[in-house]
Amino acid sequence: MKITGARMVIEALNEEKTEVVFGYPGGAIMNVYDEIYKQDFFQHILTKHEQAAVHAADAYARSTGRVGVAIVTSGPGFTNAVTGLATAYTDSIPMVVISGQVPTAVIGTDAFQEIDAVGISRSCTKHNFLVNDVADLPRVLKLAFYLARSGRPGPVHIDLPKDVSANLGDFDYTKNFDLPTYKPTTKGNVRQIKNALEHIAKAKRPLLYVGGGAVLSNCFEDIRAFVELTKIPVVETLMARGIMRSDSEYLFGMLGMHGEYAANMAMSETDMIICLGARFDDRVTGRLDVFAKKAHVVHVDIDPASIAKIIKPNYPIVGDLGIVMKQILEESKDISFDDYSEWKDTLTAYQKEHPLRFEEDSDRLKPQWVIQRTGELLGDKALISTDVGQHQMWTAQFYPFNYPRQFMTSGGLGTMGVGLPYAMGVKRAHPDKISVNFTGDGSIMMNIQEIITCTQYNLPHINIILNNNYLGMVRQWQTRFYEDRLAETLLETQADFKMLSESMGGVGYKVHTKEEFDKALEDAVASNKTAMIEVIIDRREEVLPMVPNGHALNEMLLLGDK
Repeated sequence: MKITGARMVIEALNEEKTEVVFGYPGGAIMNVYDEIYKQDFFQHILTKHEQAAVHAADAYARSTGRVGVAIVTSGPGFTNAVTGLATAYTDSIPMVVISGQVPTAVIGTDAFQEIDAVGISRSCTKHNFLVNDVADLPRVLKLAFYLARSGRPGPVHIDLPKDVSANLGDFDYTKNFDLPTYKPTTKGNVRQIKNALEHIAKAKRPLLYVGGGAVLSNCFEDIRAFVELTKIPVVETLMARGIMRSDSEYLFGMLGMHGEYAANMAMSETDMIICLGARFDDRVTGRLDVFAKKAHVVHVDIDPASIAKIIKPNYPIVGDLGIVMKQILEESKDISFDDYSEWKDTLTAYQKEHPLRFEEDSDRLKPQWVIQRTGELLGDKALISTDVGQHQMWTAQFYPFNYPRQFMTSGGLGTMGVGLPYAMGVKRAHPDKISVNFTGDGSIMMNIQEIITCTQYNLPHINIILNNNYLGMVRQWQTRFYEDRLAETLLETQADFKMLSESMGGVGYKVHTKEEFDKALEDAVASNKTAMIEVIIDRREEVLPMVPNGHALNEMLLLGDK
């Protein structure tokens, strides 16, 4: 029996065991939405904005490792979704986003709500398709999910013209499709692995530099086992928080622009970098011409294009980190590693010399205390999302992350507005967990309309708004590097967040003291509603340490520096 292209979409989602789709309908995608109405395979969550739909699908994928799915219409429906695609693309998050398109006969005529979606999405997707024939649709749908989850993951975009979604065709999802030009290397070269391990064993100050690829490849247990075996110190990127337990004696924190002193000094003084699923991002390296100049480099990555893109490694290993780590553990059985206790003691001394800390204030709550306290009260029970800004960095620094996929944040693109839809997507994926979003008074306004979506679909979570009446991170830079000329960063007029939350079916709190915060957090968890806890914080608090632009990793501004 032939079925319509729209029905093929539904059947494919069922075959892929999709349990939730986030989206927003419109004219060009109406045939698909008519089939969504008829099906009972998955839940559809109607967000209030397409950007939020894609962010929520992104968070669902980040927190589960499964492919997230979003559906939008043509024209402005798709352009609203582009920020979500770009956010997922820069962080290698597996997603399939389906957009409606005007009928094929009028493509290129500037028809109503027509936009060149494939042209726009080309630079911010792993791959994209414009489906001109319903006979191609089953192949495209199957390839989209395969491409999204295989190799280096990423978002895949399908642009579906309205007439193609209405046309009839044969649907066979059992057929496998060969892609001669796409053959990701998953297994590492054994000879190169052995060579790398032999040189690691001879190093005096080796350092594991762990990135988001370790989360995506689900290999944290093997990394922890390798650390226990070798006693090599570890630093994590923003995207790798939770790979090591926060209380591990071998973890020296997050490195980079706002990394810990010990972590940045470790990278500055190491003689052997073992890079696992990271890409030497500019926020990590600081000034490139002096970055880790004394170090040999082992670089393991699934994407060969990421190797030698910024730092040329001495020992490149292309492969899926989940598979390569098992190979590394196997080959390590025959390796006698050096004693790195002196190196570890050096880093421990750095940690004691300049620990992560903040100075208490009797007048205003410190944001670091709020995050630290939330960790003390909720700990591993909570999955943490953030928006982007000072609160993001404070969260990465001060929340005790103990397992991967506990932390959802926009790393590569730095997208303000992701936090609330992230918390929504996380709650849909993990109804048994407490979903918390740390946000700022600037970021929260960008997708605040989604509170009502969470009310409608019973997706309770807690938004902790660290309110300093500024666009805080930009203000910090203006103060430090622009002689305190606060150009358009003062947020003088603000909503009553408590009333705003309550008006959309949530609960709200405004707190000024530690006692008020503890009570608000307790009440918010007990309420089982979407909550906003507005915390009035020290307005001029800064994120430190900080490596200014153009400086080396060991040239940090520390607490007390002017």
